[in-house]
Amino acid sequence: MATRVLAAGAVVRDAAGRFLLVQRANDPEAGRWTLPGGRVEPGESPAAAAAREVAEETGLEVAVGREWLVLERPAGPGVVFEIHDFLAEPVGGTLRAGDDAADAGWFTPAELGRMALTTGLLGHLETAGLVNRPDTARGRPSPDGERAP
Repeated sequence: MATRVLAAGAVVRDAAGRFLLVQRANDPEAGRWTLPGGRVEPGESPAAAAAREVAEETGLEVAVGREWLVLERPAGPGVVFEIHDFLAEPVGGTLRAGDDAADAGWFTPAELGRMALTTGLLGHLETAGLVNRPDTARGRPSPDGERAP
């Protein structure tokens, strides 16, 4: 039986419809862009962990809404992450990369298709109806997203 590690993250969108992503500084998938998130601390709810992780990794405060996805991700021999992702919206703070994020920024749906995202992220966003496949067509010209200083 695998050891289960509870984790949480958030899909944060701004008023312009852009997604908040962080660039992973560490393995697994270092250098790839993903949703802010991490481990749930003892005594913490997944929703509270999602808000804390967004603040630690991006400097932004969020209002956490409904849970939109629960998935399992292998994390090495005998370990599985059980990830609870929530919808959230920014309510304060200043964007900056922090904690284990190498970078953080806001990106349009069109930009996501050309980015090095973590495995399965774009598919999950498309399946959930958060982005449309035509919006994320690879190779579509677009400037880089607004990144943290």
